[in-house]
Amino acid sequence: MPRKLDESRKLQKRAEQMIPGGVNSPARAFGSVGGDPPFIVRGAGSHMFDADGNEYIDYVGSWGPLILGHAQSKVIEAIMDAACNGTSFGASTPSEADLAEIVISAFPHIQKIRFVNSGTEATMSAIRLARAFTKRKYIVKFEGCYHGHADALLVKAGSGIATLGIPGSAGVPEEFTQFTLALPFNDTEALEQAFKKFQHQIACVIVEPIVGNMGCVPASGGFLAALRLITQREKAVLIFDEVMTGFRVAFGGAQERYNIQPDLTTLGKIIGGGLPVGAYGGSSDIMNLVAPIGPMYQAGTLSGNPLAMAAGLATLRHLRDHKNEIYPALDKLSAQLVDGITAAAKDANVPLCANRVGSMFTWFFQPGPVTDWHSAAKSNTEAFGRFFRAMLDNGVYLPPSQYEAAFLGTAHTEADIQKTIAAAKQSLTTK
Repeated sequence: MPRKLDESRKLQKRAEQMIPGGVNSPARAFGSVGGDPPFIVRGAGSHMFDADGNEYIDYVGSWGPLILGHAQSKVIEAIMDAACNGTSFGASTPSEADLAEIVISAFPHIQKIRFVNSGTEATMSAIRLARAFTKRKYIVKFEGCYHGHADALLVKAGSGIATLGIPGSAGVPEEFTQFTLALPFNDTEALEQAFKKFQHQIACVIVEPIVGNMGCVPASGGFLAALRLITQREKAVLIFDEVMTGFRVAFGGAQERYNIQPDLTTLGKIIGGGLPVGAYGGSSDIMNLVAPIGPMYQAGTLSGNPLAMAAGLATLRHLRDHKNEIYPALDKLSAQLVDGITAAAKDANVPLCANRVGSMFTWFFQPGPVTDWHSAAKSNTEAFGRFFRAMLDNGVYLPPSQYEAAFLGTAHTEADIQKTIAAAKQSLTTK
C-alpha cells in the first residue's frame, strides 16, 4: 500500500528553502531512486518512524554506526550521564583515554590514536601523516572507494558521487589531485605498475579492505596480502580505511577477519555509537609525528567530545563483552536475509547478485559477479530504484542508492528478516 507522505513532503519543501536540496548530506536525497524521502522522527531497535507515522525496518542504521540498534538503552544512558556533566569543554576528559584503550585493544598494530570528528577528517589526517612520515607526495587510492570529501580524495570515489553522476567534484582544482593515483580495485598488477612508474615517490596506499561505497565489494583472493607485501617492499604506508568495517565485520575489523595489519587505520561510525566521531591510529613511531609532539599539525575544537566518547564506550564495551555471541549471530541472520532475497529474485526471474561480509551486504541488480567499480557500474539502477520504492511502501528502509552497503544489527529479529523477505517477494514483481 502507498504510504502517507504529506508531512514529509511539507518538511522537505521547508528544508529546501534553507538547505541545498533540503539535505545536509547528498546520500539522503532520493535523486537516483525517485520518490519522496521520509523525514524520520524516531527510532527504536531495528525500526524507524517518520513524520507521517509510517514504520520501517531499518537496514541503514545511520549508515553503519547503529550496530546495537536505535536508542539502545546503555548508549542512551551513557550519553545522558555525560551530558549532565557538560557537553563540551575544549579540554581533555578521562573518557578520551578510556575509549582509546578499548580501540587499541581491538587493533594490535595501533599503539597510539587521535580522535577527530568525522571519517573525512580521519582519512585526510592519516594521509597527511603518511606524507610526513615518508616525505613523499603521491598517494594511491582505488576506484569506487570513498574516503570522505577531502579534495585530494574525490577522484573516482563511488558512493554519492556515483549516485549523483558527478565526475569528481566541482571546486576541486586539478592541482589538488595531481598527486592522487586512482587504480582499479582488486588489481595487484596495476599497483605494481604504479610503484614502478613513480618509484620512491608514493607515500601511501589507502583502501577500504571491504568496500562499502560502490556497494559491498570485498577484496578478492590475496589482494590485501599483496598490498601489504608491496607497500612494505616499497617503504610506503598502508592505510586501511575501516570507518565502515571497524567493529562491524569483526570486533577488530577487517584486519582481524583477514589477519593483515596495515600501518595506519582510520575509524569512525561504530566507535561513536551514533554520534559524530572519527579516529586514526598506528604505531608510535608514526603517530609521534602528530602535534603537539611532532611536526604534523592537526587539531579540532570538538575532537574527543565527551558525549561521543560516552556513546562509543557504551557501544564498544557491549560488543567486547558479547563478541563471541554477537558476531556469529549477525553473520547467521544476515546470510538468511541476503540468501532469502536472492532466492526471491531468482524465482521472479530478476537478474540479481549479492555480496556480503558479515552484517554488511548489497544486492546488485545484475547477474554479477561484482568485484570492482567497473563491474558494479553495470548494475540496473532503474530496477534498483523500483525495488527500493516498493520496499519503502512495504515498510522496509534500504540505502537509497545501488552503490551503498546495507547493514544489519543486534536489534534485528527473525521476524524482521521474514517480513523483509516477504516484502521483497512482492517488491521484485512491482513494475
